[in-house]
Amino acid sequence: MAVARGLTADGAGPPVEVLCVDSMQVYRGMDIGTAKPSAADRAAVPHHLLDLVAPGEDFTVARYQAAAQAALAGIEARGSRALLVGGTGLYFQAVVDRFTPPGRYPEVRAELEAEPDTVALHRRLHEIDPLAASRMLPSNRRRVVRALEVSLGSGHPFSTFGPGIATFPPTRFRIAGLWLPRGVVGGRIEERFRTMLESGLVGEVGRLAARAGGMSRTARQALGYREVLAHLEEGAPMAAAAADAVRRTKAFARRQRVWWRRDPRITWYGAAENPLAVVPALLGDWKRP
Repeated sequence: MAVARGLTADGAGPPVEVLCVDSMQVYRGMDIGTAKPSAADRAAVPHHLLDLVAPGEDFTVARYQAAAQAALAGIEARGSRALLVGGTGLYFQAVVDRFTPPGRYPEVRAELEAEPDTVALHRRLHEIDPLAASRMLPSNRRRVVRALEVSLGSGHPFSTFGPGIATFPPTRFRIAGLWLPRGVVGGRIEERFRTMLESGLVGEVGRLAARAGGMSRTARQALGYREVLAHLEEGAPMAAAAADAVRRTKAFARRQRVWWRRDPRITWYGAAENPLAVVPALLGDWKRP
């Protein structure tokens, strides 16, 4: 959040408020494992869309979109500028592109969730919507179930809903991306997870799992949380759980690169090692008309 504070350090321009674009920071109590902004960060710059729901709730793109639109309206009404920060692609496009997700079909979803074999569900999706099936891994249960839910519930293939996430229309937002070498990203992921463990991640996960209502399916799949839960609930060795968390986070970072690289509207800023090195160039782009 240092970049956001620096944006008006010279006293020029409107104040900045941060809008968080992260699908797990919406959960109350999931602080260490999601690297939420600290109390000092929030005191220095207003932050929005943190701690929206209890960890026992399932949270959807549609709910995030409604909350984000309300937050943006408030920011602009105060004469401030919104700085969207985060890496959850669908949430980002729900705000920037007003991407509207298809409806929900709870009865259909309940039937699909009763099938434990995700690969079998993917084969079923391939039969009715091969295009949608080709766009996701057979092991990605959340996406496979959602695509089947929409296809079966609506009677129309999931891939036919709207322009979808593969289009990049003109937008009033100025979009910037930070690019670091893969080796540097990998090292930062390893260091970050060690810091999370030292800061009490295991205790945080244990408290959340033990609370009334526990953790929703969505919250339990969060990076780091799933592996720590395997340690606490299934007896997996902590060293193995930590290695799995780091491996899964690195794989997620690779997928993020692929996701964001498709968007031609992004201006990329590269740094050899220290991401703060891009701040001068980023601020110059931010302040230009």
